[in-house]
Amino acid sequence: MNAPAALYESSLPHLKLLGRGKVRDMYEIDANHLLIVTTDRMSAFDVIMPDPIPGKGRVLTSVSNFWFEKMQHVIPNHLSSDLTLADVIPDASLRAQVEGRAIIVKRLTPLPVEAIVRGYLIGSGWKDYQRCGAVCGIELPAGLQQAQQLPQPIYTPSSKAAMGLHDENISFADTVALMGAELAGKVRDVSLQLYTTAAEYARERGIIIADTKFEFGLDDDGNLFLIDEALTPDSSRFWPVEQYQVGISPPSFDKQYLRDYLETLDWNKTAPGPKLPAEVSQKCAEKYLEAERKLTS
Repeated sequence: MNAPAALYESSLPHLKLLGRGKVRDMYEIDANHLLIVTTDRMSAFDVIMPDPIPGKGRVLTSVSNFWFEKMQHVIPNHLSSDLTLADVIPDASLRAQVEGRAIIVKRLTPLPVEAIVRGYLIGSGWKDYQRCGAVCGIELPAGLQQAQQLPQPIYTPSSKAAMGLHDENISFADTVALMGAELAGKVRDVSLQLYTTAAEYARERGIIIADTKFEFGLDDDGNLFLIDEALTPDSSRFWPVEQYQVGISPPSFDKQYLRDYLETLDWNKTAPGPKLPAEVSQKCAEKYLEAERKLTS
């Protein structure tokens, strides 16, 4: 049986398209529900690549849904059981295009921050630390090495940038100014709890979650929900436990493989992105599939 074709962009003419993000297409169902389609688009350095990664959207949907269910005891999520995909897309051929990669969600008000939790010293955090001994203004002990586990996970929120622009790290005090002390504190505490719970589970299955980002939304009554995606290879750094060692940047199950490839090119990290060789797309797809298998099977 042939693998389904990669989906770069969904087309559901009977629904109102609200927007296309780097990866997801969002449609309006009614006043209370949205349809979110996770495509196979791949972004890196905030630029959407011209070539999709086959099956990536299905993997992201599967992994997110797994975590949404597993973390319900920590926080409710945006998934809705009010409607089925067949209710929303009665046409079978249109439905087949997005099956396995579409979710029906409650219509919520997104919060204006990305909640980032770091458990290991890597990426921009490592660069920060080398420069000033702190990550996003949070002082850390001297003498830590690249990829070393932090004494405890740290919460380093960022602002949400418009499409094509880079998110910017902000302080916890900034989030208080944006959302109020009570909500900012709840987002921080829930994010740390989600990360700690997930990291423990994943490590038992051979994956280190080095860092991750969460997004949250509110309903009309002010209740907090986990939205967007959760603990996927797109929103997290996943490292294989057996290949992890302090002092080097470990191999990964996430888009770091693609970033590393792009760093070898003469490309200025602005749109348009470079064409991806077939073997790079294939390797990315394999890494995403392996992460899914380890976490959810």
